[in-house]
Amino acid sequence: MSVTSVPGFVAAGTACGVKVSGADDLAMVATADGTPVTAAGVFTSNRMTAPPVLVCRDHLSASGGRAAAVILNSGNANAATGATGRVDAETMCALTAEAVGCAPHEVLVCSTGWIGYPLPMDRIAPAIPTVVAALDADGGPAAAVAMMTTDKVPKTTVVTGSTTAGGAFTVGGVAKGAAMLEPNMATMLAVLTTDAEVDPATATDLLRDAVGVSFNCLTVDGAESTNDTVLLLASGTAGPVDTADLGIALSDACRDLAVQMADDAEGSTKTVFLTVTGAATDAEAAKGARDTANCQLVKCSWYGEDPYWGRIAAEMGAAGITFDPDTITITYGEQVVYAEGRACDVDEQALAAHMAGRRLDLGVDLGQGDGTAWIVTTDLSHAYIDENMRTS
Repeated sequence: MSVTSVPGFVAAGTACGVKVSGADDLAMVATADGTPVTAAGVFTSNRMTAPPVLVCRDHLSASGGRAAAVILNSGNANAATGATGRVDAETMCALTAEAVGCAPHEVLVCSTGWIGYPLPMDRIAPAIPTVVAALDADGGPAAAVAMMTTDKVPKTTVVTGSTTAGGAFTVGGVAKGAAMLEPNMATMLAVLTTDAEVDPATATDLLRDAVGVSFNCLTVDGAESTNDTVLLLASGTAGPVDTADLGIALSDACRDLAVQMADDAEGSTKTVFLTVTGAATDAEAAKGARDTANCQLVKCSWYGEDPYWGRIAAEMGAAGITFDPDTITITYGEQVVYAEGRACDVDEQALAAHMAGRRLDLGVDLGQGDGTAWIVTTDLSHAYIDENMRTS
């Protein structure tokens, strides 16, 4: 269940010494024969953009949206590394191209990890032929492991759909991400593959839409990374598909990976699904949802398993959206905790059981219109602070 669940794609993961721990830290996803296929990418909007992102953008432009391989390293973001960082990213692509048998601009590159440290190219460069030699049709899970930084578990997905001729197409994916999870998009890397037939322009539009309803609906700490990248490789071997069907499959795959990221976010004990309805507009619903999801007071109440509606109502009221305290309704699970301007009687036992679970369902109806939004987020725990107070 990964990128190599799609016929015609291979992957691998290995250790090259970027991580002091010795854990796997170099991954690759490629076409089985080294032939470039349709490719698309969506990237961070952070202006502190890491060299691998810049190289990916340039290579997609130079190739007309074609790629044969993606090379990824973890443990070092190759960000804030100046001209040397750009040379290192291009070198990773050139070495991959030589080993795979394609042009350098037909290779995409991703890095994740600490910011501000030069890549140890003396370790990465000789390991690239090794990871290419390890490429395998069952190598998707190994690639997912090698992408991990503070992730505790690898993240993979697979979704299937029907082609226009009545056959089947597949979308597979691997991802990493456990902190700085805030659109656009998250400290995250994701590589998706499909055998659906699609042109580069359409693939880019569909991928952007899929990211918009998945990774861009995920927030952990309100911080945006320098390296966020989601890539799609599409071989077309399954034949033509309905554009809408491919869009749904991509969205489902990305949503699955996004939820896995939230479940594995640094220090989190709760994954919270917040749905806002009844807003004046969708944009206002999204603003209220994001402000609430990023509120430290609200997050701490989730960590304490306290369904304290007051913090949620206050955050919605401060979000600068159309708001009336007498029309807002707040629910946890099946329990309405606030409505018509006052706290509500609840089934305390049922509510406590819901709050004790790993996943919380929180609903806010603003009573102002038809606007809706959905976001997935997490609580704020002591463990998150412990993880992020380290800088080396």
